[in-house]
Amino acid sequence: MAANKEPSTIVPLLSRALHRIRSTPPRIIASPATQPRRAAVAIILRVSPPPNYVFPKPSADPSSPANTPAPSLTEFFQLDWVNAPGARPEILFLRRDKPEVGTDGGRMSGTGPNTREAHVAFPGGKTEDGDEGGLYTAMRQTWEEIGLDLAEASYTPIGQLDDREITTSLGKRLLMILSPFVFLQLTPKTTPVDPSPGTSLHWVPLSALLPRPVGDGPRWSSVSVDASSRLAPRHSTILRLLVRLLVGSMKFPAILIPSSPMSVTADTPDEKTLDVKRAQLETAGSAPPSMKRQRSRYAPDETLKLWGLSLGMTLDLLVHMASPEARLGGAGASMLPPDAEAELLRVPVLAPSLASVFPRFGYPDVNFWIWVFGKRYRAVIRGWEASVRAAGTNDRRINWTGSALTTFYAAVRKALIVVIVVRAIFVLLGVLLGSWVLLWRR
Repeated sequence: MAANKEPSTIVPLLSRALHRIRSTPPRIIASPATQPRRAAVAIILRVSPPPNYVFPKPSADPSSPANTPAPSLTEFFQLDWVNAPGARPEILFLRRDKPEVGTDGGRMSGTGPNTREAHVAFPGGKTEDGDEGGLYTAMRQTWEEIGLDLAEASYTPIGQLDDREITTSLGKRLLMILSPFVFLQLTPKTTPVDPSPGTSLHWVPLSALLPRPVGDGPRWSSVSVDASSRLAPRHSTILRLLVRLLVGSMKFPAILIPSSPMSVTADTPDEKTLDVKRAQLETAGSAPPSMKRQRSRYAPDETLKLWGLSLGMTLDLLVHMASPEARLGGAGASMLPPDAEAELLRVPVLAPSLASVFPRFGYPDVNFWIWVFGKRYRAVIRGWEASVRAAGTNDRRINWTGSALTTFYAAVRKALIVVIVVRAIFVLLGVLLGSWVLLWRR
């Protein structure tokens, strides 16, 4: 079972990934003078101890381990409760009732009359004038959005993933630069949080995102987006209808996120009950009971999906977990316990392809022409895969995400031009043929 494999595989994989992130300088993208806007998000990880794990009683002795400073990253992954059988590495996602307009979270699509699918994301937001940098932005936005203080000793900043460019749908205009920062919770219990109204927390096991045999295997799905909402001006109704008719819809790959909604009572509990309910709510991904809340707004049939930018940043994290350093005898092997190395020898590349974040179109001919014009895009994907297989040590100067985005949407633009021209020709031929038939019958 996957739960039995987590202590010997996922925990050391997480250790390797976080050590690599801390020691690897991120690829920083400078903001051009014409578009200085930036944003930052916090990717928060924790290791949840087994439910039946018994912690030693805290001691009043100042020299006792309970009063020692927070552990370093290496010391953290040597703690007994972190390596206990059944310990579960998890990642924090948010679900917002009212995402910001213009983001992936602002677009929802239904698969039936009684179903609804929503986007999960990381805490974060735009950089403000008074921010001291991207790390400060991520910490400030996390505090404002969910009431989690990442400056506390219970958390440590690990490092930054590569910057990502946020562009218009066809990649022609830069909107802002996004910087993802990784944090690790150093304590077995999460500090109380206070999400803003309409925001809920979901601690998702990493095993749900990793393929077999290490994890449970991600459950892939898709998110349908009206192509006219991304390719046509918002206030041009006629043009939007024309694009919708000619191009159809876009289907973005998505990973289904497990959700366990539960009610939050309005009663204020005592401290003992608070600890029990807090643990239950952290597992279920709801708001804390420390403040009076209404019943959870989740519908039983609501589907949570990880897609778009959030999926791309998640894959960036999984790439660090997928690095085959242990199989190549590199430095990463020294971080692994002996019982994990044998299992890791059989682990394939864990991260899904970089191509997993790019959409397909509803009309087959559109996808065909994208493939025809996508030679450079496929070359970028092959180069990225070669970099992953080589532990990411080569071609660090290449912005793989940006290059893939640029070449993919260049192929999309060419494909759309061909498709629209071909459709226009067929429509014109149809009109001429119909006119000829009408005239011939006379």
